Amino acid sequence: MEELGEQERAVLELVKANPFAGQQEIATMMGLARSTVAAHIVQLIQKGYILGRGYVLPAARRVACLGGAVFDRKYRALDPLVEDTSNPVQGSRTSGGVARNVTENLALLGTETSFISIIGNDEPGREILGHLRERGVDVSQVQISDKGRTAEYVALLESTGALRFGLADMAIFEEFQPAVLDRVWSHIGSATWIFADCNLPAETLEALIVRKRGSRARLAIDAVSTPKVARLPKDLSGVDIVFMNIAEACAFLGWQMPASGASLDEARDAARALQAAGATEAVVTLGSTGVAVAAQDGIASFAAVPARPVDMTGAGDAMIAATLNRIISGDDIVRAARIGSLMGTLTTECTTSVHPALSAHFIEANLHRLED
Repeated sequence: MEELGEQERAVLELVKANPFAGQQEIATMMGLARSTVAAHIVQLIQKGYILGRGYVLPAARRVACLGGAVFDRKYRALDPLVEDTSNPVQGSRTSGGVARNVTENLALLGTETSFISIIGNDEPGREILGHLRERGVDVSQVQISDKGRTAEYVALLESTGALRFGLADMAIFEEFQPAVLDRVWSHIGSATWIFADCNLPAETLEALIVRKRGSRARLAIDAVSTPKVARLPKDLSGVDIVFMNIAEACAFLGWQMPASGASLDEARDAARALQAAGATEAVVTLGSTGVAVAAQDGIASFAAVPARPVDMTGAGDAMIAATLNRIISGDDIVRAARIGSLMGTLTTECTTSVHPALSAHFIEANLHRLED
């Protein structure tokens, strides 16, 4: 969080005490020139401590989620898949996208959440927004494109629930340029946390990291996929938490993935290396094996919670949302990531990308599985 100067802090306290106080009134109380107070007000707006005219104060705990809003089509094979022929499947349609999934999970966990993305002026886009509104999410800053179609993702799953092929039409996100950040920055920068996924263009991610350094918010980023991790700058300074799976981490670091699969020790090494690249903290997941966490005070790792998987889609997004929710509630990142791992496991045990029973009580009721 950006540190405030002594006079900025004093101005902020007076605004908190009386949001209707004028600049001259504040100047008189502080013995300063009105122009000096006006300059402090501008800085407080830019840093996200107040929200502009009327000195509206930001919510105490809010996550602004930026990135993918995707219309998902999932087809699960009824039998083992056979190439070069027709395969019987069971199909479903739902809202998806990493940032959108994280947003919905956070809302169900009781975290005040807003969502910023780009959708087309089409029925899939309207369906995505309507669903988030029903969850209580602020979608007022979502941009509507007159040119592009709402992003779509087609997942072909094995009969076991494992992903066989993922097909993505994400061209619309190229419209999410840094100018979009400029238009909605007062909303983004006033959040407690910013979460972004790598569906955003590289220049937008870089601009977001730079702008975040001057705000009150903390920033978490998820890599999304091995190809999209290349959109991150090599210097991760300004990123408070980076989430990657081991394959994404190896791609970012330029490491060769072990042919026999990575171990938790290698995940720990990757988490350390992401920290050395500038991230304050890093979470590296290793599927059903476990999770490695590079915290500010050291490295930790733990086994994954055993699952009875039905569908793997959305598990990583649920893990991220529950981790952020627990950090906002006061947990350290290691404890938060353990609960996040539990939520990821629970999500694999349902047929939807967001668990339909998700709530803070649902997680509490399943905490015993961390010790099983």
